[in-house]
Amino acid sequence: MADTPAFVTLSGISKAFAGVRVLKDVSFDVRPGEVHALLGENGAGKSTLIKILSGLYTPDTGTIIIDGKNVKFASPRDATAAGIATVYQELLLFPELSVAENVFLGNYPRTSMGIIDWAEVRSRTRELLDSLDTHDLDVDDKVLSLSVAQRQRVEIAKALSKNARVLIMDEPTASLVEADVRRLMDIVRQLRARGVGIIYVSHRMSEIFALADRVTVLRDGAFVATRDVGDVDEAGLVALMVGRSIESLFPKLDVPIGETVLEVKNLNHGRHVRDISFGLRKGEVLGVAGLVGSGRTELALTLFGMTPATSGEILLDGRPVSIRSPLQARDLGIAYVPEDRGLQGLVKPMTIRKNVTMATLEKVSSGMFLRAREEASRAMAAVKRLGIRCRNIDQPVAQLSGGNQQKVVIAKWLQTNPRILILDEPTRGVDVGAKSEIHLVMGELVKQGVAILMISSELPEVLGMSDRVLVMSDGRITDVLDRAEATPERVGAAMTAPRSAEAA
Repeated sequence: MADTPAFVTLSGISKAFAGVRVLKDVSFDVRPGEVHALLGENGAGKSTLIKILSGLYTPDTGTIIIDGKNVKFASPRDATAAGIATVYQELLLFPELSVAENVFLGNYPRTSMGIIDWAEVRSRTRELLDSLDTHDLDVDDKVLSLSVAQRQRVEIAKALSKNARVLIMDEPTASLVEADVRRLMDIVRQLRARGVGIIYVSHRMSEIFALADRVTVLRDGAFVATRDVGDVDEAGLVALMVGRSIESLFPKLDVPIGETVLEVKNLNHGRHVRDISFGLRKGEVLGVAGLVGSGRTELALTLFGMTPATSGEILLDGRPVSIRSPLQARDLGIAYVPEDRGLQGLVKPMTIRKNVTMATLEKVSSGMFLRAREEASRAMAAVKRLGIRCRNIDQPVAQLSGGNQQKVVIAKWLQTNPRILILDEPTRGVDVGAKSEIHLVMGELVKQGVAILMISSELPEVLGMSDRVLVMSDGRITDVLDRAEATPERVGAAMTAPRSAEAA
């Protein structure tokens, strides 16, 4: 493959927005029949490079070469015509249309009379889906009825319908369960075997080493290196991405654990929160582990008042409290960073400053009037404190990378000066550098005496950051383990336990 000429070559690509250079003289290429991983921290320039190759952005300088010829893309249609297709993390399908209608949208085969040949549309869609071993979809199914994984396969079929020679996949497994991840990886291997070049963007190192032939790393908008995957290991890639050696992604600080600030006794809500009892102490990180559907998020929602408890007790500093709404929870010193930052944590079209101060408007207003200077001051301090990479505080949150969006959500709730911080999947979908930075913020918070309840699907994160681990299964607590006792084997066994155990 090393001798195979590149189908697409980008040379010396630079791009700036409002005077801020986000790409600086970047070079990159992809060959037919290879998976070329594109890595970098959030904000490294990956998304901008992808959008240039997809025809959404025009580079300020540099060249794009396809099959040895210089090209210029004025629109995504030009990129598609050149054989480049993109499957974005947020899938671009029309939910009210059928699978077949989406696959050939804008590219419908027509009869000799110029009308859409629907029989041909359905037939060719069926062939494309079968070629991807996707036999569980009916071409007439409405997209709105499909799972995320099924919609993704429709997007891939749509790309193939346009004779894509290069397929860009942007965080394709971010929203998939493990079984769907394996199925997608099989499809990627099929496409590679057919000679399709694939640009694969992912934060998951296991996928990079399982799929990629080569990997290119960007840092701060600049090209760092291209390596054959067989010539690097995970530690080496992390060092290239962040510009420093990370001894541990989990910088756990030894902080004196104080008195119990939150106590839960026999808490219940529906079938996902059943007879829950535990305590959370000042300066402690209590990790919550469990499989999907175990009740972890439902527990967080009940503690935060979004789905109030139907029975049981919640005590703060030994005093019973009733939490019937998020406003009550906030006023009691509880903050919640939700699992889905896009739907529950942010208003993406709004600016950083508006999102940061959203939960504490009374602190930046006098009566009906907003104190713009105070609002700006708080937002700028938050950007500095959490290292949010942005042009300025008036940049829309939608334009930030995933890791920086997550920092904005955290910044918003830190404005409330919480005593108890609930973090639900705090580092999902963020790169290793941002992950380490968020863990450092957690360390600073517990040093200040904040008690943290951290829910995570990543067992290394739970084991690495927690003082104790609370394990849930089927809505119940199945074990509570001190840090020294919390081994992968013991936590894993408790995650699949059918019945609750007595919790300390």
